[in-house]
Amino acid sequence: MIAKLKRREFIILGGAAAAWPFAARAQQAGKLPTIGFLGSSSASGWSPWTAAFVQRLNELGWVEGRTVAIEYRWADGRSERFAEIAAEFVRLKVDVIVTSGLAVPAAKQVTSVIPIVFAVASDPVGTGMIASLARPGGNVTGLSQQSRELAGKRLELLREIVPALHRLAAMGNVGSPSFALEIGDVQAAVRAFGLDVATFEIRRGEDIVPALAAIKDRADALYVIGSDPLIVTKRVSISTLAGRSALADRAQHTGIPPWRSSD
Repeated sequence: MIAKLKRREFIILGGAAAAWPFAARAQQAGKLPTIGFLGSSSASGWSPWTAAFVQRLNELGWVEGRTVAIEYRWADGRSERFAEIAAEFVRLKVDVIVTSGLAVPAAKQVTSVIPIVFAVASDPVGTGMIASLARPGGNVTGLSQQSRELAGKRLELLREIVPALHRLAAMGNVGSPSFALEIGDVQAAVRAFGLDVATFEIRRGEDIVPALAAIKDRADALYVIGSDPLIVTKRVSISTLAGRSALADRAQHTGIPPWRSSD
């Protein structure tokens, strides 16, 4: 069953990833059970979560290098790396792949046998990762934020911060699977509040500066969509550039995990 994510639950996820495949699959002689850990951004960006993951493994008796091996790989904000890394894990014959929901579609295409545990996904059902929250099916499971449900609440917060809010800019990576889902929720919430919205699509880091320059004179506040690798990796740049414009103190960043950016 998929659970909604709370921060402390990432530690619990470590236990799930450790117990599920290792208890069910026979260990090869002389080979430690192996976790393939695929981070969507950089090692520094994921450091709080990898620390929590290893901590929980230790609490359950899985000590890295002694009773379990962990192969870390980092996509560094490039989604095209997901399939490449997942294929490498298949060649290494890892026992489980632990990653974020962003990398699951690519990993699923590479293997239907190796268990895939995602640390967090905004809408695993809507993006086709799993069949349902109660019965995920296949070789995929994990924790869900259900963050799409929060679009209306985030706009309520923006209206409290910016009482004169009339024009909203929504910016996100159009190449992310979650973008199309969340932008629909944002547009529905905007209509309910009687606001005007302009959507600014980006696909790469170089698109951020011109997008924010265009937003500056066309919106009272900025709503950043999604937690895909591009948004996570460029989080600092987006905040800094927005802070230098008339959007200072009026940006509502959504879906972005509270870890450090590598940017």
